Amino acid sequence: MPGRRCEKMRGMVVPDPAKDPIAQYLAAAERAQRAGVDTAPIALATADGAGRPSVRIALLRGVDPRGFVFYTNYHSRKAHDLTSNPLASLCQHWPSLEEQIRIDGSVELASAAESDRYFAGRPRDSQIGAWASDQSADLASRDVLETRIKEIEARFAGQPVPRPPFWGGYRLVPDRMEFWYGRPGRLHDRLLFTRTPSGWTSGYLFP
Repeated sequence: MPGRRCEKMRGMVVPDPAKDPIAQYLAAAERAQRAGVDTAPIALATADGAGRPSVRIALLRGVDPRGFVFYTNYHSRKAHDLTSNPLASLCQHWPSLEEQIRIDGSVELASAAESDRYFAGRPRDSQIGAWASDQSADLASRDVLETRIKEIEARFAGQPVPRPPFWGGYRLVPDRMEFWYGRPGRLHDRLLFTRTPSGWTSGYLFP
């Protein structure tokens, strides 16, 4: 493992590579939020059983020592990918801070209790939308969707909207995390963490 490095880089310090990478991510996200950066959007990549990749912008909705949580319809394309190939990669890029974080790992379902708690905190129109949308399925016209929305609104009028049984969370459990810090001349700093049976190891990569 490289020794501790506290090199100044455009007003910030390159973090200590001995730290747990999820804790290091949380510290980076807190710093980004203080700078006014939205830390929810992520590029989330999956692949189907044949290895065909697919990437989309999703929203990161939870981070804890177990991993990184996002939510979706269980019939969506990403969910079908994860059923046949439960591996994924996510990336966050914060251009104003010249930082990028890449996270690879296996994916598991979040618990029903976690999904219920998150769904209960969503805006009501988003709750209604989760029921109305067959996410990623063919849609004949916008009118079809608008009609479904009205039907769901009537169905749950005057009462809380429960979480649909076909909607919930996934947790990406990382086994590889890379922290990228922009430097002049494209001589960037790249700090890689890799999970091993005995814990995390770390080292630097050539830019």
